[in-house]
Amino acid sequence: MIPVIDFAAARNGDPAAAAAAIRQACETSGFFYIANHGVPQPVIEAALAQARRFFHQPQEAKRRVAINARHRGFNALGDALMYEARHPDYKEFYSIGLELPEDDPDVLAGEKLRGPNNWPADMPEFRAALWAYYEAMGACGADLLRSVAVSLDAAPDFFADKYRKRLQRTQIIYYPPHPPQAEADQFGLAPHTDFGCITLLWQDDSGGLEVLERSSKTWIPAPPIPGTLVINVGDLLGRWTNDRYASTPHRVVNRSGHERFSIATFYDPDFKAPVDPRALGVADGESHYPPTTAGEHILGRIERSFGYRKKLASAG
Repeated sequence: MIPVIDFAAARNGDPAAAAAAIRQACETSGFFYIANHGVPQPVIEAALAQARRFFHQPQEAKRRVAINARHRGFNALGDALMYEARHPDYKEFYSIGLELPEDDPDVLAGEKLRGPNNWPADMPEFRAALWAYYEAMGACGADLLRSVAVSLDAAPDFFADKYRKRLQRTQIIYYPPHPPQAEADQFGLAPHTDFGCITLLWQDDSGGLEVLERSSKTWIPAPPIPGTLVINVGDLLGRWTNDRYASTPHRVVNRSGHERFSIATFYDPDFKAPVDPRALGVADGESHYPPTTAGEHILGRIERSFGYRKKLASAG
């Protein structure tokens, strides 16, 4: 059973209020819902409306903002292959990140995944709605990590200075109805763990998200619950906590018979943010991982999972 945690007090300045429940969830399932998350419903509805508008366009229109080397833009059906999966995911997505101009110092220095977003030129309402959603989820993510920090017996602001120029990515995701003749190992989103620190997911009422329950080793549903977001631990937070908070495999199969929409926000630190279990009190001899940076870790996972990255590499 995936727990539902009331997040109202945490969003109102009391990160300790949800810390014990978050600790319990992160040490067991790695998944939980938050209710009273504070993201305005009109912001969610506007983003969903624009997601529908975008994905219902002809393919040639969507491909005008095809995903680029900065991992911004439209990723077509069949171009995301999760590690160890036999078939590409049966989904499309469009991704945005922190909006940085070309003359930003980190962009000029060639920092990967940085720069302006790849917005459709003829859809200003799309840009406005997605950016409002991105910012609202970023604010919720910051409060969530304050509670996560307290749950780890760290200061509430432990993560704050690692998020001054966050590597947050928000994706609108479109799942067509699952083909009835599809093979058993064809998924909308193949079994995987998330790359980064923590994920905040809004999902429509179609269902289809499943989580690998650790105790029984069986797949259990994570059904939509109105007014909540689904939260899960990513691999980077697992590494940071020396596997105390481990990421959990999950998958999506859209069996609803109609299209499914979700919006995933991967709330991740600055590219150069140091990730070292010792910073959270792990002794030198007990650390499972050497120090790394958030960007090095996340970029490596992206490189292995998306077909367009291989095409870019082969093009030189």
